[in-house]
Amino acid sequence: MASPFRQDIYRIVRTVPAGRVTTYGDVAAVAGSPRAARQVGYAMAALPEGTDVPWHRVINAQGMISHRGDVARPMEQLQRLEDEGVAFDGGGRCDLDRLRWRFAEFLEAADED
Repeated sequence: MASPFRQDIYRIVRTVPAGRVTTYGDVAAVAGSPRAARQVGYAMAALPEGTDVPWHRVINAQGMISHRGDVARPMEQLQRLEDEGVAFDGGGRCDLDRLRWRFAEFLEAADED
């Protein structure tokens, strides 16, 4: 079973809608640990095949897919994002200013608790 922190991460990532992206740092900040971006990456990498967590919508702060030595998963991530309408330029960047999910609804709901 995932740790409570990872469960929070997965719950947060599930709120990112199709066609939008977020960053590892954004997820960490919403989870209450703004310096835990790397742990968000580990949590995404630990997800089993067929998960309902849209891990592919989490990218790095430069608007790029992080490869980290893996070949297959980044290609799958790129394909999934492109299938959702997320476009990447020749340098492998998406328009993070336009596509970044800001978690406003998630944060508003948390404020109401």
